[in-house]
This record gives sequence, structure tokens and C-alpha cells, in this order.
Amino acid sequence: MPQSLSSVLVHLIFSTKNRHPFITPEIEKELHPYMASIFKALKSPSLTIGGFDDHVHILFCLARTINIAELVEEVKTDSSKWIKTKGIAFRMFQWQRGYGAFSIGQSQVPALKRYIARQRVHHQRVTFQDEYRKFLKSYGIAYDERYVWD
Repeated sequence: MPQSLSSVLVHLIFSTKNRHPFITPEIEKELHPYMASIFKALKSPSLTIGGFDDHVHILFCLARTINIAELVEEVKTDSSKWIKTKGIAFRMFQWQRGYGAFSIGQSQVPALKRYIARQRVHHQRVTFQDEYRKFLKSYGIAYDERYVWD
């Protein structure tokens, strides 16, 4: 019987619209598990989710039946609708339009999990913009500053 098998690990990063600090530690405790449930429903299980007040990092295994753009759209749409139900403070919540998706190898998983787990400490020294530029540079991705931030 033929099989189609894959193991595509992706480090996904996106921020809130205009990097507004909506993601407090309190809402984060609910948001990350909620997002994990969306990934699971899309058959692309998350291995870890973390972030800071204005962005998220997600390490997940991409299902062979969905593309990254479709998955990201679904995750952003569903989580945005959910967070808006969490009170008046979240009524204007939005994710940024764009995202960064970076491939990683299996051997990089432990280090990336540690990196994602330490986001709150990391961002006491480094801005989201500087962190994101570093990823773009390390992956050799050309970008235009005018269109990266929204």
C-alpha cells in the first residue's frame, strides 16, 4: 500500500497589529493552548508555543495536506475571533497581516524550544523588530522595511 509521509518542521513568527502589547501573561495562559488546539485540528501539531506581549513563536510540524499560508490564515483568524471574546480590552485585537515561516531541522528542535520558552526574558534586551530582522538575515531573506511592519 503506497504512503505519503513527511516531516516538515516550521518556526512560525507573527506579531499583533502594530505590535500592540495585547498578549499579557494572563491571556497568554489561555491563548497558547487555544492556538495549539487549532494546529492539532489542522493535523499540524505544535511542539511549542511562546512569545511576548506583541508576538508569538510557534514550532510545529506541517501536515502534508495543507500549505503554510492556509494554516497561518486559519490560526490567525480563529485565534483573533477567540481573543476578542475575552473582554472589552481585546475588542480591537488584530494580528499583523504578514508572518515569517522558517524551516528547521530535527537537530535544532531542543535549542529552538529553549529559545521560545525564554521569550519574556529575551525581550527585556531585544525588540521584536531586531529579533525578526535577525531571523530574516540568518535565512537570507530579502525584505523591504516599508512592508514588513504593520
